[in-house]
Amino acid sequence: MHKRWLVSVSVILIGGAAAYCYRPRFLEWVRASLGDFEKHGANYKIQPDSKTYDVLTKDLERWRKNLSVRYSIAKTPTDRAAVESDARAVLEQALPAMMHCWLGTPWDFNGTASGPGKGEIACGYFVATVLRDAGFKVDRYQLAKQPAENILRSFLPRESCDLTVDQAFPAFASEVVLEEPGVYLVGLDTHIGFIIVANENFRFIHSSGLRPWCVVEESVDQAAALQHSSWRMLGNLTADSTVLKSWVTGKKIEVKGVQRTK
Repeated sequence: MHKRWLVSVSVILIGGAAAYCYRPRFLEWVRASLGDFEKHGANYKIQPDSKTYDVLTKDLERWRKNLSVRYSIAKTPTDRAAVESDARAVLEQALPAMMHCWLGTPWDFNGTASGPGKGEIACGYFVATVLRDAGFKVDRYQLAKQPAENILRSFLPRESCDLTVDQAFPAFASEVVLEEPGVYLVGLDTHIGFIIVANENFRFIHSSGLRPWCVVEESVDQAAALQHSSWRMLGNLTADSTVLKSWVTGKKIEVKGVQRTK
C-alpha cells in the first residue's frame, strides 16, 4: 500500500502547482503511516525507521518547493495567506510522522545521530535534526548547542512564546490541552522537545534522558520530564506566519545566541 502511495505522490509532485489539488492524498498517506503509532502509543516497542524517514523528508521537500512556487506568484495577502495555510496543514501531518520514525533511537547527552537509528541523539540534536530535515534552513549543530530559550527564539518572536515558572504541572497540562492545535516546541529546565496538540489532548515527543533513555512519545500522564521541570517555555511553530513563510521560501533561520563574525 505504501509503495503505491509513494509512486502516486511522486507523480503528483512533479506536476507542479497545478497538481496541488491532490494534497489531501498526501495527507492521507502520512496519516496512514501513523497507524501503529496512534494505536499502540508510547508503550509500544517500536524500532527506528530510517527508510520511511528518508521518503518523508524527500517528499516534504518537493511539497515545500511546490508551495514556494505558489507563494512567489501570489499577488495578494489573501493568496499568500492561503499558501501559508496549506503549508501549515502539510507540516502538521508530516512533522509528527517524521518524529515517529525516530522512536526507539537511543539517547545520549552528547549524541549527534544524523537520522533515526543511526547512533545516539541528545534532546537538542533531535529537535534540530527533525527541523532541518523537514526543510527549515537552519544549522543543526549551532541550534542544538543552544539553551532551550534560544532554540525557541530562533524560530518564534518572544510574544509568541509562553513562559511559566514554578507552575504546578496539572495547571500547565490543563492549559496546554486547550491551546490551538499544532506542533509546538517546549523548553524545560535542561531539556527540549516537541508537543503535539490535537483534539484537546497533547503528546510529548523527545529524546529522553530518563528511562527508557531513547526517543519516546509520551501521554500527559507519562511525561515525567514535563512534570518535574519548574521552567517551561512553549511556542506553536505551525501557527506562526513568519515560521511558515520562512519554511516555504527557504529563508535561513538565524540561530539566537551564536556570535556573528564580521
